[in-house]
Amino acid sequence: MKFDAVLMIGFGGPERPEDIRPFLEHVTRGRRIPPARLEEVAHHYERIGGKSPLNELTFRQARALEARLQARGYALPVHVGMRNWHPFLTDTVRRMGEAGVTRAVGLIMAPQQSESSWEQYQRNVADAVAQAGVALTVEYTPPIFDHPGFIEAAARRVGQCLDQVPEVHRPGTPILFTAHSIPTSDPFTARYVEHLNASASLVARRLDHSAWQLVYQSRSGRPQDPWLAPDVNDALRQLARDGVTHAVIAPIGFLCDHVEVLYDLDVEAAQTARDLGLNLFRAKTVHDDEGFIEALTDLVMGVIHDG
Repeated sequence: MKFDAVLMIGFGGPERPEDIRPFLEHVTRGRRIPPARLEEVAHHYERIGGKSPLNELTFRQARALEARLQARGYALPVHVGMRNWHPFLTDTVRRMGEAGVTRAVGLIMAPQQSESSWEQYQRNVADAVAQAGVALTVEYTPPIFDHPGFIEAAARRVGQCLDQVPEVHRPGTPILFTAHSIPTSDPFTARYVEHLNASASLVARRLDHSAWQLVYQSRSGRPQDPWLAPDVNDALRQLARDGVTHAVIAPIGFLCDHVEVLYDLDVEAAQTARDLGLNLFRAKTVHDDEGFIEALTDLVMGVIHDG
């Protein structure tokens, strides 16, 4: 076999209340973020229980992938490395090197491709390999944005929400597919939007539901810098002005819950909807859905077979 392991690469998140501020300081290192803004985001984490479930959920995805690969006859350990919190990528690749791993399949846990969610992660891995001083080669899977397993899993989540809408309103109930906004200066903005539109349209087609639009959330940075729009809250306000009474939010740009889902959608967007008198349903992320894990397995095996 040409590959020794899989490296699953995630963003990372605080796992205890005392982790929150050190985590945010690490994420924003080198950027001039006002202390008041950091405290605001720290409060977001406190509102959702003082931690992020991202690490725990990513490890669940890793264990499920490892088991699925084993069932297909590939005894490949799946190592998890985080960009912004423990286990940091440098520590993970060092342990991989100590275990004798020399060639790994890289799996970036972002469904669509942008500079910040794809190329930057690959640079982070290269830096981690150099810092750890190990002889490790990583070959990456393609993004999962249009894989049938991912689309099917996401469609099941959205369908569960649509089923809760009164039947008379269901056909015209809009699905707001949300993703993290990025600056329009990102060199991969067009590709990112293309991937998002593909994911959203495939899910809508799978559900035979024509009422949908792509919106964005969790914008940060300077107010004067242009970012992708419309914001999900602005979209909800427009729906209310149009007389819409029910809506579904589907976080198509996220593979598991974390602060951008649990606070930005479940707290902020939900409050916006309540203020507008709009009945809002939020679709679950794919987490460790069996079909989604099977899709990850297909991506990994595609690299193994092509490698």
